[in-house]
Amino acid sequence: MKPKPFKPLPYAEDDRYIRDEDTGLIWHHCAQRTLYADTDRSSVVYHANYLRYFEYGRTSLMREANYPYKEIEARGYLYPIVDLGINFYESLYYDDPMLIYTRPAELARVKVRFDYIITHGVTGNMICSGFTRHCALNAEGSVVAVDDGTVRLWDMFPK
Repeated sequence: MKPKPFKPLPYAEDDRYIRDEDTGLIWHHCAQRTLYADTDRSSVVYHANYLRYFEYGRTSLMREANYPYKEIEARGYLYPIVDLGINFYESLYYDDPMLIYTRPAELARVKVRFDYIITHGVTGNMICSGFTRHCALNAEGSVVAVDDGTVRLWDMFPK
C-alpha cells in the first residue's frame, strides 16, 4: 500500500514543528537513528520497535511543551496505551536516520490519541504512520478524566 504524500514544510513560528503542505496539519518533529539492537537478523528494524519510536516522539513533544510525562506521573496520572495501529510502507535498517512526527490528534473525556509519521531522515520516504490511544488513570488504576495539564497541551498545540 502506498502512503498519502507527506510534505513537511518549515513552520515559521517555531522550528520544533512543521506543517504538512497537503493537509495543513502541524506536527512536532524530532530525529533519531536506528540502533543495532533495533534490527533483526536481516538488519531490518523489527516491527515492534516502531512503538518505541512513537514513544520517543510523544515524550519529546511533551518535554518540549514543558509538560514531561514524569510530571504527569508525579501528579498522580497514568496514560497506558489502550489501542494502537501502524501502517508500514518501507523498512528502516541499522543506523538509518529517521524523523519522527507526532501530533495530539483527539482529546476525549478520559482518552487521548496521538498520531505519528516516521520518515527516512535522508530520502524523506514515509516509513510508517500510526496512532496510539491512551486512557487516563489515577495512581490506583481507576479511569479518571484527562488531567488539566494534558488538556492544556492540546489547547496550546499549534493549529
